Amino acid sequence: MATPELPEFDDVGDALREGRSLRPARAYRFQFALENLDFRALTVADPIPLGRQVLEAAGLEPDRGYSLFAILPTGDFEDVRLDEPFDLSTAGAERLVAFLTDREFKFEVNDDQQRWGKPAISGRILNQIAKPGPEEAVFLEVRGGTDVLVEPAMLVDLSAPGIERFYNAPRPSVEIEIIVNTRPRVVRGPTVTFEQIVELAFPGPHEANVVFSMTYRKAASKPHAGELSAHGSVTIKQGTIFNVTRTVQS
Repeated sequence: MATPELPEFDDVGDALREGRSLRPARAYRFQFALENLDFRALTVADPIPLGRQVLEAAGLEPDRGYSLFAILPTGDFEDVRLDEPFDLSTAGAERLVAFLTDREFKFEVNDDQQRWGKPAISGRILNQIAKPGPEEAVFLEVRGGTDVLVEPAMLVDLSAPGIERFYNAPRPSVEIEIIVNTRPRVVRGPTVTFEQIVELAFPGPHEANVVFSMTYRKAASKPHAGELSAHGSVTIKQGTIFNVTRTVQS
């Protein structure tokens, strides 16, 4: 019986999004950038390559002093050593970036100058530095254009000429579809309160002896599931589910 021919490649990003392991293939595709965030697709024959194999796949000479990092889904950078294996399937990273210099990159957060040792920084790290309030977000100033809302999973290129400036400002509201007692509802997010959800589930006035209880799941905030009490709030995303129960006390 003939052995099935292996596919040309399996894509690391597809495997991560589908929650599966890498499949047997002739090569494994990932995203690579040098010095900036201009990512391009590369392939390696081994799903657990050495760091130097990744650089060689990019046409680079590993011994020239490159630093190689995997960018995790959180936006963190994980050091990929040149002579140690890096498992593309289990690391949870489809993007790798290399840079040749050990220079520092300067930027400003709320008018305070910061220094960073990599040519890119994640939105999660910027949020940790900027410490926006509950109703605020971090923005990247764009001179002569529209400032950019920096979400935690974003990566920001620090290698462009000039100094990037970030600041805290009120987070713009957005329309998000959620599910309340099995029915889709559109609300202004990203945060909703217990009282807002009760009004969606059981609109109108209520007797004093009526008590509501509420659970949620698939929320953006952590924990992603749980119970919400009166006067509480939760950060939602598309498809967050609420179940509201109405009880009449005697």
